[in-house]
Amino acid sequence: MTNKESITYRELLNWGASFLKQYNVEEAVARWLLFERLGWTLTDFVRQSEQVVEAGVRQQFEQDIKQAATHYPPQYIVGHEWFMDCAFKVTEATLIPRPETEAWFSQYVEQLSDRSLTVVDVGTGSGVLAICHKLARPQDTVWAVDISEAALAVARENATNLGAEVQFLCGDLLKPFIESNEDWEVDLIVSNPPYIGAEEWADMDQSVREFEPKQALFAADNGLALYRQLAKQAVQLLPESGQLIVEIGFRQGEAVQEIMQASFPHRIVNIEQDINGLDRVVHVK
Repeated sequence: MTNKESITYRELLNWGASFLKQYNVEEAVARWLLFERLGWTLTDFVRQSEQVVEAGVRQQFEQDIKQAATHYPPQYIVGHEWFMDCAFKVTEATLIPRPETEAWFSQYVEQLSDRSLTVVDVGTGSGVLAICHKLARPQDTVWAVDISEAALAVARENATNLGAEVQFLCGDLLKPFIESNEDWEVDLIVSNPPYIGAEEWADMDQSVREFEPKQALFAADNGLALYRQLAKQAVQLLPESGQLIVEIGFRQGEAVQEIMQASFPHRIVNIEQDINGLDRVVHVK
């Protein structure tokens, strides 16, 4: 960084973008980091871009940029990511929420019946699906399950911070319900499970490979193992009117559809595309 005693926000941002470019990190990361730290919009930046940066802001930004240059995810640096206009805490124990997930969530939640439903989010991670569902539909009873206690701690904190009454359970997929002594009947199961096969490792971004939790990313059997387990378990909980919605890898549509159809032979099982026209969801209706 330049040794100038004073520097404007525009100069600071230009330095950050140039620094990241040297390390093959997208230059847009610099702007995201600066704006998130300051709580700024683009309009705020335009208005204040020629003002002199305070020493503390400059020091924090330089530290953030140097960390981002190692391909450490910027969401982990600031400690949050946005999902449905809510800031969710994220740590290395949780997967970083993606826009593709937000897109299919917003579609399904608008199409549900007005009646109160019992909903289970399997593999909740930071809790985005369960919490946003509860915020959108406070009349529903929402459960969230994850095998990672560390992820559940983050999800619980997010629920508290966002004022969402969600019930959390630690366990493997739907086993906490199946192995309980209660007679469960669930109206809707949603899940963004680990679905990346080991052969796709080389195709992943460096930041994902090195820093996001592998337990939340990878699954055996070319990424299909957890779909097979989930389908067998879901049959035991879903009534005829119940629905199952799972996120998939864009190459997995037909394979996951076959898995779900085998467990639900008399149901409609659709493959649904994302905003880019790629297979993104398998929906059992």
